[in-house]
Amino acid sequence: MTKLKIGFLHPGAMGISLAASAQNSGHTVYWVSAGRSRQTQARAVEHNLVELRSLSELCETCSVIVCVCPPHAAEKVARQTLEASFEGLYLDANAIAPQRAKHIGRLMDEAGVKFVDGGIIGGPAWEPGKTWLYLSGEYAERVTACFSAGPLETCIIGEEIGRASALKMCFAAYTKGTTALLCAILAAAEELGVRTDLQRQWSRNESDFADNAVSRVKRATVKAWRFIGEMDEIAATFAGAGVPAGFHEAAGEIYRRLAHFKAEPEQPSLEEVLDVLVCDLFE
Repeated sequence: MTKLKIGFLHPGAMGISLAASAQNSGHTVYWVSAGRSRQTQARAVEHNLVELRSLSELCETCSVIVCVCPPHAAEKVARQTLEASFEGLYLDANAIAPQRAKHIGRLMDEAGVKFVDGGIIGGPAWEPGKTWLYLSGEYAERVTACFSAGPLETCIIGEEIGRASALKMCFAAYTKGTTALLCAILAAAEELGVRTDLQRQWSRNESDFADNAVSRVKRATVKAWRFIGEMDEIAATFAGAGVPAGFHEAAGEIYRRLAHFKAEPEQPSLEEVLDVLVCDLFE
C-alpha cells in the first residue's frame, strides 16, 4: 500500500473523524493551523495531525486534499486551494448542490487538479457501519484507498461529478428538512395553545414520537447555524431538478432563527426554542 500525505481543510467534528480513518489506513494527515479556532486546534493535537502553517505549505506537501467545511464556504476554499497552486487530488466532501459540485469540478479540471465529488451521510465516523462517504468521479477509487481501514465506509456510485452530492442532498432533504418542519409545527401549536394536546395525540398507542420530536428539535439548535447553508443547497438542488424549492427555503429560515443557540453553553429547553420561533414567526 502506498503511504499518502493527506491534507484536511478543516478538521472540525466531522473532518477530524475522516482524518482518523485516513490515519488508521496508514497515511500521514496534515492540517493548517493558521486562523483556526481553539476547538479545532485541540482536536488536531489530540489526534496527532501534522501542523503546517499555511495553505501553500499544505498544497506543496500533500498529494491529496480533503475539504470538509460549511456548505457556503466550499467554493471559496476550493478557489483558495487552486490559488495556492495545488496539483494533486481534491475531494470535496461538503453538503453542496450537484450544480455547485460540477462547477467546482470544472475549476479543478481547468487547473489540472484531479477532482472527486463526495457526500457524507451519518455523524462523525467513529464506529464501523455508521457513516458513509459516497463518491463519484473518475478518480473516486483513489479516495477509497485513503480510508480503506475505516471506520469510515466508502461507496463509489459512478463517474459523473455531482452524483454523490445529489444523493447527500436528497438524503438530508428528509432528515434535516423534517426536523425543521417539526420546529415549525411545535411553534405553531404552542402559539395556538394546543401543543400539549398535539403531543398527547402523538403519544397515543404507546408511540414515542412526541418525545423523539422534542429531542430532535432541541438537538438541532446546536448545528442550526450549519444547516442554513445546507437547506439553501438542497433548495438549489430541487430547483435544478424541476421540483418546488420553497419547503427547504423555509427550512433554512427556521434554522437561521435558531442559529444563535450555537453560542449557548447548554442545550436550550423546548420552551426557549419555541419562544424564539413564535416571536419571529408570529409577532
